[in-house]
Amino acid sequence: MVSPKQLLSTIESSLLGPTPPTPSQRIELIHCIRHSLPSLQSLLSYPPPKPSDRAQVQSREVRLPDSSPISLDDQDVQIALKLSDDLNLNEIDCARLLVSANQEWGLLGRDPVEILRLAAGLWYTERRDLITALYTLLRAVVLDQGLEAELVADIQKYLEDLISSGLRERLISLIKELNREEPSGLGGPHSERYILDSRGALVERRAVVCRERLILGHCLVLSILVVRASPKDVKDIFSAFKDSAAELNGSNDTLKHQISFSLLFSLVVAVISDALSSAPDKMSVLSRDASFRREFQDTVIASGSDPIVEGYVDCVRLAWATHLMLILDGIDTRENVLSASPSEVGYISSCLEIIFSNNVFQFFLVKILQTAAYQNDDEDMTYMYNAYLHKLITCFLSHHIAREKVKETKEKAMTALSPYRIAGSLDYMHDSGLHSQRTTETAPQPFVSLLEFASEIYQKEPELLSGNDVLWTFVNFAGEDHTNFQTLVAFLKMLSTLASSQEGASKIFELLQGKTFRSIGWSTLFDCLAIYEEKFKQSLQSAGAMLPEFQEGDAKTLVAYLNVLQKVVENGNPTERKNWFPEIEPLFKLLSYENVPPYLKGALRNTIATFVRVFPTLKDTIWRYLEQYDLPVVVGPHPGSSTQSMTAQVYDMRFELNEIEARREQYPSTISFLNLLNALISEERDVSDRGRRFIGIFRFIYDHVFGPFPQRAYADPCEKWQLVIACLQHFRMILSLYDVGDEDVDNVIDQSQPLAVAESASFQMQLPIIELLRDFMSGRVVFRNIMGILLPGVNSIISERNNQIYGPLLEKAVMLSLEIIILVLEKDLTVSDFWRPLYQPLDVILSQDHNQIVALLEYVRYDSHPQIQQCSIKIMSILSSRMVGLVQLLLKSNAASSLIEDYAACLELRSEESQIIENSSEDPGVLILQLLIDNINRPAPNIAHLLLKFDLDTPVERTLLQPKFHYSCLKVMLDILEKLSKPDINALLHEFGFQLLYELCSDPLTGGPTMDLLSNKKYQCFVKHLETIGVAPLPKRNSTQALRISSLHQRAWLLKLLAIELHTADMANSSHREACQSILAHLFGLDVIEYSTDSNIPQSFLLQNGADSVGTRTISKSKVLEMLEVLQFRSPDTSTKYSQAVSNMKYGFLAEDILRNPATSGKGGIYYFSERGDRLVDLAAFRDKLWQKCNAINPQLSSFGSEVELNEVSDTIQQLLRWGWKYNKNLEEQAAQLHMLTGWSQIVEVSASRRISSLENRSEILFQLLDASLCASASTDCSLKMATILTQVALTCMAKLRDERFLCPGSLNADTVTCLDLIMAKQLSNGACNSILFKLIMAILKNESSEALRRRQYALLLSYFQYCRHMLDPDVPMSVLQFLLLDEQNTEDLDLQKIDKEQAELARANFSILKKDAQAILDLVIKDATQGSESGKTISLYVLDALICIDYEKFFLSQLQSRGFLRSCFMSISNHSYQDGGRSLDSLQRVCTLEAELTLLLRISHRYGKSGAQVLFSMGALEHIASCRAVNMQIKGSLRRVDAQFGRDLSVDVDKRRMIIAPILRLIFSLTSLIDASDFFEVKNKIVREVMDFVKRHHFLFDQVLREDVCEADELTTEQLNLVVGILSKVWPYEESVEYGFVQGLFGMMCALFSRDSESLSFNKSVRALENQRKSELNTFGLCVSLSSYLYSLVTKKTLRLQVSGSLTDYRASGGKQQPTLTLLGSFLSSVTTVLERAAEEKSLLLNKIQDINDLSRQEVDDIISMCVQQDHVASSDNIQRRRYIAMVAMCQITGNRDQLINLLLVLAENVANIILVHFQDGSYLPDPVAAMKTITYSTKPDSGEDTPLLCEKLIPTLERLESLSEDKTGGVGEQDKVGIFVDVGSNVGMASFKAAVMGFRVLYFNQVAGLVTVFEVVGSDRVGNVTFH
Repeated sequence: MVSPKQLLSTIESSLLGPTPPTPSQRIELIHCIRHSLPSLQSLLSYPPPKPSDRAQVQSREVRLPDSSPISLDDQDVQIALKLSDDLNLNEIDCARLLVSANQEWGLLGRDPVEILRLAAGLWYTERRDLITALYTLLRAVVLDQGLEAELVADIQKYLEDLISSGLRERLISLIKELNREEPSGLGGPHSERYILDSRGALVERRAVVCRERLILGHCLVLSILVVRASPKDVKDIFSAFKDSAAELNGSNDTLKHQISFSLLFSLVVAVISDALSSAPDKMSVLSRDASFRREFQDTVIASGSDPIVEGYVDCVRLAWATHLMLILDGIDTRENVLSASPSEVGYISSCLEIIFSNNVFQFFLVKILQTAAYQNDDEDMTYMYNAYLHKLITCFLSHHIAREKVKETKEKAMTALSPYRIAGSLDYMHDSGLHSQRTTETAPQPFVSLLEFASEIYQKEPELLSGNDVLWTFVNFAGEDHTNFQTLVAFLKMLSTLASSQEGASKIFELLQGKTFRSIGWSTLFDCLAIYEEKFKQSLQSAGAMLPEFQEGDAKTLVAYLNVLQKVVENGNPTERKNWFPEIEPLFKLLSYENVPPYLKGALRNTIATFVRVFPTLKDTIWRYLEQYDLPVVVGPHPGSSTQSMTAQVYDMRFELNEIEARREQYPSTISFLNLLNALISEERDVSDRGRRFIGIFRFIYDHVFGPFPQRAYADPCEKWQLVIACLQHFRMILSLYDVGDEDVDNVIDQSQPLAVAESASFQMQLPIIELLRDFMSGRVVFRNIMGILLPGVNSIISERNNQIYGPLLEKAVMLSLEIIILVLEKDLTVSDFWRPLYQPLDVILSQDHNQIVALLEYVRYDSHPQIQQCSIKIMSILSSRMVGLVQLLLKSNAASSLIEDYAACLELRSEESQIIENSSEDPGVLILQLLIDNINRPAPNIAHLLLKFDLDTPVERTLLQPKFHYSCLKVMLDILEKLSKPDINALLHEFGFQLLYELCSDPLTGGPTMDLLSNKKYQCFVKHLETIGVAPLPKRNSTQALRISSLHQRAWLLKLLAIELHTADMANSSHREACQSILAHLFGLDVIEYSTDSNIPQSFLLQNGADSVGTRTISKSKVLEMLEVLQFRSPDTSTKYSQAVSNMKYGFLAEDILRNPATSGKGGIYYFSERGDRLVDLAAFRDKLWQKCNAINPQLSSFGSEVELNEVSDTIQQLLRWGWKYNKNLEEQAAQLHMLTGWSQIVEVSASRRISSLENRSEILFQLLDASLCASASTDCSLKMATILTQVALTCMAKLRDERFLCPGSLNADTVTCLDLIMAKQLSNGACNSILFKLIMAILKNESSEALRRRQYALLLSYFQYCRHMLDPDVPMSVLQFLLLDEQNTEDLDLQKIDKEQAELARANFSILKKDAQAILDLVIKDATQGSESGKTISLYVLDALICIDYEKFFLSQLQSRGFLRSCFMSISNHSYQDGGRSLDSLQRVCTLEAELTLLLRISHRYGKSGAQVLFSMGALEHIASCRAVNMQIKGSLRRVDAQFGRDLSVDVDKRRMIIAPILRLIFSLTSLIDASDFFEVKNKIVREVMDFVKRHHFLFDQVLREDVCEADELTTEQLNLVVGILSKVWPYEESVEYGFVQGLFGMMCALFSRDSESLSFNKSVRALENQRKSELNTFGLCVSLSSYLYSLVTKKTLRLQVSGSLTDYRASGGKQQPTLTLLGSFLSSVTTVLERAAEEKSLLLNKIQDINDLSRQEVDDIISMCVQQDHVASSDNIQRRRYIAMVAMCQITGNRDQLINLLLVLAENVANIILVHFQDGSYLPDPVAAMKTITYSTKPDSGEDTPLLCEKLIPTLERLESLSEDKTGGVGEQDKVGIFVDVGSNVGMASFKAAVMGFRVLYFNQVAGLVTVFEVVGSDRVGNVTFH
């Protein structure tokens, strides 16, 4: 069974949509109808209470159909039984209602009465949905909605079957039953009176049931048009109708009247349609039964006692008489049927007699057609009623019997009515409706009523006049021989109605222009005007003569004529009507005479206003005539002023208003006067005087019309509101036409004086716009009166709108009032700061009375007029941006809860619309969502928090959102987004709805509650829509571009919403974790697999592809890639180029001036920002500017003689406007495309960077994303902006690929890790890598590019090269890998040589790919490196650096040389300077470029070895570097830049040492590699000389480095010390001069380092972290090695000899000459040995732990992690496998560090030992120990003899410790891993040393006989287990 809600939704989406239903919709519709037939058949028939079911409910356990038993508590039982009693409903069904109510609303914590009302409301909603569905189906069949005939026929067949099986009887029965005071109807005496409707609003049950009865009545009317009524149906309807009509006596209930009307028209439609459907071959249903005719005739003719019922029965009699006439005609034309009996004619005669005697036409007119109930009924039904009234009156007038009766009635009217009456000034009663006739005649004549009845019918539906020959025949008959003005006026009124269409207007004009009627025609009108004008003129010329009285008949007739004239001019053919009334001056000539009745003046002015609207070119002529003939506007003092009144009374408009019209309480003259002026002013195009010339009119309206209007009396309330509307339109026009200028700020100072002084000011100095603003900003007359209109409240206005005839006028007054308030709110802030304190902003004035604000905001409830809702929402938007305490004000006023429901209802109603709203600024749904979005970031509590039902009693961020529990915009929006129904109509709602949720999630206050809500299982951030809208094809651009744009934005916001959940979700929370799982599964087409390996940690998850094969499969289901494909289309053109046709046309050049002129681009210009933030062309403003420019160029353009040129200009402007419209749409589409791509990039980058670890086959996913991004960016359809975003995504994927290779790659269910995991990296295949590089090159070389894009592409290229460089984890040393893989080498795949080979192949493949496009690539990169911005130069240089790295054939080096790039690079270095002191951003970027240039040169030197260094040296590298001024900057200085744009000091520390000094020293040091090849004694060696020149030139730099405190040195300082020492050790031995003191600096550094003990050597006290300590240890010992090497070179090459002992001082002390001593070296050797022992011990321990990693407990693993790994690398949710892997990698890193340290220490120990041995060896050759001592020292003070034995005594234990270091401590534990040392102390290389070398040990031998030994063959081991012979 289909639910009523689902049935209604399906029917509405299929039948009421803007486009015909699709085949799938049709199938679904027919399916729903078929399954709902039982419900429709037994309409609103429900099982009654049943004792057994009541007992079951009382037992507190209920079994519902298709569900398990449901337990009830005592409260549930009581509510269910109460529902059963109140609704006469079965108890089980009541229990079901409670269950449904709980699902819909959430009943926990609610009051029992509230639950009862919610459940009842749910039941009534189901009923309403069902009968509304039936009504919609009937309407679709009866009314022509443009549906396919086949579909309509299918629906009609179902409806016919339903009606034939008793549906109509059920409808009639229900209309009666529901009106009874019993539970199944209106409710019993003890029933609950109220229910809560679907929005949670409290409504009266009686009103709900009455509305049901009305819809059922409408269904009854429509059903008769589907299947004709049977005699029984007619009798039953008539019976129900009389009962219903009896209730109307004295009742003003609109719904009751409308129900009665539906029953009345059911009868009218039944009898008329039945009679009209009879054909010669088909007799009518009702006429077949003669007994029925007789019986019904008797029933209809029978008279009653109730006059109201009799009046309604007369209406049925009219229809019945018409039916009988049609039947009679049908019988006469049928040959084989018996002739009509005389009784048939008698029936007709008796009916007609009663009809005309009771004047049914008057009753029909007054009691039905002119009532508010009829006019406010459903539009479709009103149309149906009017259509059948048209058929009725047409058939009635076409029959000879009726015509005879009408003729008789006409003659009677001509005889009975008096011909003339004086329209005196006191006894006049204005004809508004029937007032005049009611006073002059007690009973209107039937003939007059008939004419007015016909007029009323066709006034509402003028299209029914088309082809109505019967009516035109009647017009000819009715227009003859009028002897009194009453019939003539009625006839002319009918003519004005007939002129409501273009065809009718032309006929009426011809009718009155010709001689059809003897005394009726246009000539009569103008002749009468001329006669009276002549009479008045003559009486004025006669001294003392009084003006003649104006005949009432003439006045009334003239008014009627003028009404006809208005209609003819309004609706006439535009081409023909120009010539119909060439002279309009006669219409003005009577306006100034006092004796002319005001209502005639009103008709004259209304006619003139019609000419203004239809012929705007007559504007100036009409102004001139008005000034000549009409009453002047003499503005005297304000009515409340104390100024003396004027002595002479002037007959002007003020006098006519206050003295004539006010006494009669009727104001037709003033109303028409204001309407005419408004029409004229609205046509004004010159606004330069800003309305100053209209100040008199304004003051008249302000002081005398609108000001006192609430105090005036009104005979007709309609006139009151007409007067108000005219005033409000004037004020709105003033506010719209004119702006506030800067000069007004000063003008108001003079005007802000006491009232008397201000009033004495000249009116010419006042401006209407300023006066209005002053009024509102001080809360004066206009403001008070407008608020007086609005303050009764929305409920009062709705009631009056529905129940009063002036309702539409009141509605329009309310709308204008709200529009005026918005206009004032848009302008008041411009001047409020200058006008204070006398004038305040309007929001301040409004806040003085909270009721005013509440009243304005509650008009959002006014759902019958969307524009009023829009105004209220806009006011809320403005006030919410201005008033900080608005929410507290609403809460205090107890209006908050109703506003929350009203806004939600408005949003829900908009979502159920079936027609597209073209202008989004008029879409209440969009306005509400924009209001919410704009308020989210405002201070809490704000309007968004209120309307979305956040908890305002607690901090907003602690809210627990419960959309089920509260009816609010949040509930409605979530429902809308969950269904995404009517995508073509609700596209903007869906788009801004997703944006709203994204903004809520992004906000720090609302983010937590919103994300908690969206992550639950019901919503899961709407990830399911990735399947629906995410990958759906885009709508076509040509047909539905607006929908296409919105569709792109919807996807963008959805993706951003999902991205924010992935980014910020708390994975410890199960709902968030499941939401992220679901999102990732949908994105990448994977299945979710949950697993837990440890009960102590939260459950983690992995996502697997559903495919069985995990090897080389593709992710075919990935929504990410599908969405990227959706995005890949060429962006539409948004250039400001116009078509060639337009640009060549005259005036076409103006467009560019306007569009590019800055003056027209700002506020008030031709551009505006849409609700999405797109800067679009305002087409209306663009058009106005074009016309202004054209008129300025050619002032005669609009003259009469230049029509051809005017057409040309108009055509040009139209083409430009078409271009502007297309430009706007294309710009919006381009922005939407970029927006979706941004959303796509966000979710991809967030997934890759934060959640990729939860996916299997991560590398493959990342590769596909990277590949797709590169393909898209290289595509010809990809714009620059898109390519930039795509490249950024590719950068993220590439970076994550690099990280991904060495993450824990173990199997899914294992707890262990192996050393294989360290090398089984998830490296892409070489083919995949080559593919990436190839596509990246294509993207880089794409024609459409920019430097900004290339910078990102270059960064991606560098990242790719870095990826290719490390196939093994760079953090795990090779030596450690070799050890770990000893036991795993039983498979070929684990061979490290194979890995090395693959890496070499990849590098060569990369080189080959680059070489193919090398010329184009180098052209581009070198161009960027030389001509680009500084940042572009920098990254381009790094790209060249990377190309050098993979250069195998010196190809790129030769290219750089041949292109002169290296020389230009050197020139750039030598020319580098700081012209601005290095304080600008440019200088900072220039430093980065310099660093990159030095890095490139260094790379060349390293990559090509000595040949590369030789190339650089030959090009004068040292000379250029030496001339670089950057070297001379203070070494510790920093660059600080001031950002002038923002006026703030931005501290940017540029570490000159790191960015300039270090790269220069590295480059110099690399060039010194050339020195090794030269002869030591070649002092004039060029390389040595140039390096020494550089050192001397920059000796301050070298000296400053050497003076650094080694104990406090950081890593960079230690490196610089190493470089300086290295450079000096290479060249300074050649220098004989001691001028620079470098030697002493080096000696001092040696003394400082060598004197430190083992603890201080190992742990640098300035470094905290263990990792940094280990790095510092390596750097420190590296520096010691450099110093020891330098000292060794001095000892061996310069024969430097050291003292055995001596005192050590601070090496930095000035003037101190100090050298290291042998004792110091011995002590240092001891410290080095200690550190070596400890490092070997640590290495051994770590290797053992690595091997036993799988045997360690979790606690032990965690201890290792806490000691070795930074905490941010480990998550609490990581399982034991991942923890073991992390611990193993960390230990491998530390082991590698220890291994490096051991190698350093071995070299250092060897150098120190050799230095000591040199001294001992030299001493053994000298016979005299004293002489020997003098030889090895520079000092004149000899050592004591005791020092040498003491030194030996200390040295021998150290050497023994070195020799005793076992292989178990310095090497590995494996049999084949011998990486320890072997110590040989002696003068010969023994066999033991040879054996040790072969076994893989590092041999440390102490001898100095290398020069005396010839080596025949050396055996060395280059790899464990391999022996290489050299």
